[in-house]
Amino acid sequence: MSAPAATRTHGTALVLAGILLVAVNLRTAITSLGALLDEVRTGLQLSGAMASAVTTMPTIAFAAFGALTPVLVRRFAPSRVLFVAMVALAAGEAIRVVTGSTVVFVATSALALAGIAVANVLLPLLVKQHFPDRAGLVTGAYTVALTAGATVAAASAVPIADAFGSWRAGLGAWTVLAAIAVLPWLPIMRRSTPGRAALPAPASRIRPGRTRVGWAMALYFGTQSLSGYATMGWLAQLFRDSGYSPQTAGLLLAGVTAVGVPVALAMPTLATKLRSLRPLVLTLSVAMIASYVGLAVAPHGGALFWVVLLAIGQGAFPLALVAIGLRARTAEGTVALSAFTQSTGYLIAALGPLLVGALYEVTAGWTVPIALLIAAAVVQTAAGLAVARPRYVEDPAVTR
Repeated sequence: MSAPAATRTHGTALVLAGILLVAVNLRTAITSLGALLDEVRTGLQLSGAMASAVTTMPTIAFAAFGALTPVLVRRFAPSRVLFVAMVALAAGEAIRVVTGSTVVFVATSALALAGIAVANVLLPLLVKQHFPDRAGLVTGAYTVALTAGATVAAASAVPIADAFGSWRAGLGAWTVLAAIAVLPWLPIMRRSTPGRAALPAPASRIRPGRTRVGWAMALYFGTQSLSGYATMGWLAQLFRDSGYSPQTAGLLLAGVTAVGVPVALAMPTLATKLRSLRPLVLTLSVAMIASYVGLAVAPHGGALFWVVLLAIGQGAFPLALVAIGLRARTAEGTVALSAFTQSTGYLIAALGPLLVGALYEVTAGWTVPIALLIAAAVVQTAAGLAVARPRYVEDPAVTR
């Protein structure tokens, strides 16, 4: 192998390692806090309202800070923006575990979430730029890394806190992982030359919010995320209400993640290989709706089957991520579509746990909350079929 070829291979491997390390960190700050929320509330004497605000911050931050990312990458290289985002994440995680101030804790949590929000938007762009021929495989890999990081953080935060005798250790452990994720981007960032540092400013700036494909992507991403967040928040309670023990209910919830790993790895690759996304959209939607119907009719007897179907249905998340790159021709279009899709989508997603919880409390049952999730899945299907049409956010023909 020639020296230039070896250098390119090394650089590509470094970018891949950087992407996967970033992905592992994209939910650890959130799920570790969720697992230790009672201990944090007691330690910092958080009011109920403040604790609720902390739990709703992620989706709001993803929407607000994600929308700013296209502005940043028009001025600075994506690698530089991602480097700063990961520094913000590590700094926010580090400071919030040493403070005794509620205000500082909330502010530094917001700083960490801002870093995550920017990274959420940038990863589809970096995949398209560095791995145009392997976008599906790399998207699947970083989706699995994201899921694994979230799951491990949720499962181990309490044991770590117990081992060290403080919730601060349970949260602070993930600061080390965030700091490690900064390292690959130092050499990558230095290779970005001023002449190609930022995305070119187009003569007519791309505004996905004025296009049909932009809104279709936002609705698809938002409704599948709504279902995903509602499931994470309430599925274990549904199984407990159906007669399972708390431990078994927790294992069934974990089963959704476990079964979802191979689905998340395969889905983006299938999306890039198939001529049309319609079969995938329909298959995932049918699986999700069938799971919801089963959970409403026979939550105890068919639990394992419903869990498998739900895990398949939630393959819509990696499909939505890879579709961002498939529905944009250029780097500018990719980052604009990614920002609009995720910022708008996470606002929609924030409604999921709140609405399901409110309906569950009012009706004292799961029929109405599940009906809401089925309705969201129907909207998701319609939006997904619109996304499946071969069109691009840069094309004037898709503008409303």
